[in-house]
Amino acid sequence: MKRRTIRKWFWVWEFDQEEKWFNDMAKRGWVLDSVGFAKYTFVQSEPGEYTVRLEMLAHTPASAEGQDYIDFIEETGAEYIGNVMQWAYFRKKREAGEFDLFSDTDSRIRHMERIIKTLEIIALSNLLIGMANMRFAGLGLINIACAALLGYACMKIRQKKDALTKERALHE
Repeated sequence: MKRRTIRKWFWVWEFDQEEKWFNDMAKRGWVLDSVGFAKYTFVQSEPGEYTVRLEMLAHTPASAEGQDYIDFIEETGAEYIGNVMQWAYFRKKREAGEFDLFSDTDSRIRHMERIIKTLEIIALSNLLIGMANMRFAGLGLINIACAALLGYACMKIRQKKDALTKERALHE
């Protein structure tokens, strides 16, 4: 079985583009097999054989709650590929049926709210640490820059969430 490792960077607000890339690779016969920080390993498969999904879990995959959720998803016939922090990666053979981690627009919106909340906590922590470390100019500025980047990520995801909310309102 041929393997192919690709190092590629996605910003947190590009999670939908990341998922699309995995599925484009699967359509070409390369299915995601393992994940690491900006490192993805693919194995050859039949073109279009798999659908790949990713989700920021409410709990870490190592926690009992996170493992219960992973087990639940695996009961649907999906395979847990791995995780990077709280982001979990799954794949499922197309012949086993539709594979979507979110059943409706509301669950997608809740997922984005979970991402935003997590990023806001990390951003606030970085801001406070940065302010506390201002006497060590470089260290403090790095934390403040991280807080600003995370604030930007929250804004980008909030825009996606707002677009889904508007779309939902149109269909009600």
